Amino acid sequence: MENVVNFKELFGGVYKNKNILITGHTGFKGSWLALWLHKMGANVYGFALKNEDSPNHIDLLNFPIKQKYGDIRELGVLDNYLQEIQPHIVFHLAAQALVKKSYLDPIETFSTNVIGTLNVFEACRKTPSVKAIVNVTSDKCYENQEWNWGYRENEPMGGFDPYSASKACSEILTSSYRNSYFNIEKYKSTHNVLVASGRAGNVIGGGDWAADRLIPDIIRATSRHEVVKIRNPKATRPWQHVLEPLSGYLTLGWELLNQKKDFAEAWNFGPDMNSNLPVDEIAELSKKHWNDIKIEFSKDPNDQHEAHLLMLECSKANKLLKWKPVWGIDKTLEKTIGWYKDYYVSSKVETENHITDYVNDAFNANISWTSH
Repeated sequence: MENVVNFKELFGGVYKNKNILITGHTGFKGSWLALWLHKMGANVYGFALKNEDSPNHIDLLNFPIKQKYGDIRELGVLDNYLQEIQPHIVFHLAAQALVKKSYLDPIETFSTNVIGTLNVFEACRKTPSVKAIVNVTSDKCYENQEWNWGYRENEPMGGFDPYSASKACSEILTSSYRNSYFNIEKYKSTHNVLVASGRAGNVIGGGDWAADRLIPDIIRATSRHEVVKIRNPKATRPWQHVLEPLSGYLTLGWELLNQKKDFAEAWNFGPDMNSNLPVDEIAELSKKHWNDIKIEFSKDPNDQHEAHLLMLECSKANKLLKWKPVWGIDKTLEKTIGWYKDYYVSSKVETENHITDYVNDAFNANISWTSH
């Protein structure tokens, strides 16, 4: 699809020619965000561990990005990089992002997701160019009550498994820095930085090959002509295409860069309620888009605890940020499974086309960030 809008005018044109740092740009979300920002005319910089997976999305995209490989737990390296590039805004996505891995290595999970975040804030505090920080956490930061309605931004933080607990800690840390060093009441008098956090649900889309995630597990098995075994088939999650929360983070960054201090808060970015579906339904719907997908449901009694029911209440972002989802669950799965099918059957990488389709659909739906 041809683009009907000027990319450089999206989000009020705020990202054009800005220096943008993405921590975790080699990951799934970070790589999509990096390409979108590049298309909007930003000077995109990345800081992350090298993605050793093969294939991996950031390498497949093959676009110019200035990057440094490093560990956010190494404050000195991070400090030096920010001083060198002088970013205007930092999107902090670097994390140990897997629940199962957090059980296997809790020390890496907490040190990366908590101390790593602390280091990012400290490096930003010493870098005069930084005007805004968006810390990307997770819907799993909430103390899970297994209730039948969505969590709001003012619900208590918590976390049963180490990953969820580490993201709750990251949110508490964000709040602490917002009070201690980036206080909204002292904005423009003692500091010039606005800090917000974004909490999103289960994000899917092409280019994710992480272990122990539903869609990548399905795709890996299908590419090998194997049957995929699905655990926790009745676990319900807020499924959304990767571009949905990214549009939320970018909307948030737009407001912060425009010095709107009321937006320096925590925000949920989740799908409409009809996209909160159990794993088995998502798996079955996926088969519509690639006939080769074969599924078997199994429950391992030795599996570690994961939340069964998890949903987000997003009316705050809907009303105040004027953010809303663009694609429903059917379009999300069509795009996601289609991306992998194009890759494995035809060796095509459709990421850029999907970003264009998404922006066009958002424009046609009169979403606020497409107007200028």
